[in-house]
Amino acid sequence: MSYRWVDHTSEVELEIEAAGEHEVLEAAVRALAELHGIDTTGPTTDRPLTAHATDRRLTAHAADRPALLAAWMEELVFLAESEGFVATEVLELELGAGSVSARVAGVLDEPPPLVKAVTYHRLTFEPAGEVYVARVILDV
Repeated sequence: MSYRWVDHTSEVELEIEAAGEHEVLEAAVRALAELHGIDTTGPTTDRPLTAHATDRRLTAHAADRPALLAAWMEELVFLAESEGFVATEVLELELGAGSVSARVAGVLDEPPPLVKAVTYHRLTFEPAGEVYVARVILDV
């Protein structure tokens, strides 16, 4: 699984390549944590939860996979802005035809309000040969 940020004027583009759909959503969590300045490198199973670590349940619904990725990102952004909760890893994930339900671990922090909106411009989430690719642009 890999992801990278691509700079745009007042936007950032997240490109993800992963082995499967679950991994795309996991990469999105790690990428947003990185954007908020939280290090998520290394295997998550070796990383103990910190004193300020906690978890949240979240659910998102959409008509198709690209829109579901956007809804997933919107939920993560909302938690960071409303509660100061920055998700760092996915603990449980159920992916249905038009929904995702998950329990994510993370930290309570004071993240700056970086993301104004998750856009649908150039939004993708689809299989590409042996992997899945996804792209989402965030208005910052």
